Formats: sequence, structure tokens, C-alpha cells
Amino acid sequence: MTRPISTIARDIRRAWPRPYFGAVPYLGAMTALESASDPYGADSGVSVISYFLSNAASFKGADARALKAELKAALKTALAEGR
Repeated sequence: MTRPISTIARDIRRAWPRPYFGAVPYLGAMTALESASDPYGADSGVSVISYFLSNAASFKGADARALKAELKAALKTALAEGR
């Protein structure tokens, strides 16, 4: 079972205290998501997570790899479910 996206986002904030400015709005949006298939306003959770990942290239290290892997797994699950 995957953890809620909001929990992963909270862990990202702890591990990445000064995130890249382009990732900040998506990181904030992820705090409102339970799963990647949840909507966020007019956007899908899949798009919010995808945009976060594309703006998180400077988030590096063991914690970053593990947290990004969790997000990618959540995306894969949501896409497999057709959401």
C-alpha cells in the first residue's frame, strides 16, 4: 500500500528545506492530495505530481530518491487504473 501523497509531500518539505521555486506550488498542492488519482482544482493529481517531479531535479540524495520513487509508483498506479 502506498502512503498518502500529502504525507510524502510533508516528508519532502522536511528533507528539502529550500525547494526550487518552480517546485513550490506543486509541493503545496500535493499536501492536499490523498492519492495521485485525486483532483486538485481543475488539475489532476497525476499532473500535479508530474509537474513537481519535473521541477525537482535539484532535490538530490538518498531521501530524494526514495521519495521521488514513491511519487513515481503512485503515478504508475493511477495511470494503470486509468485515472
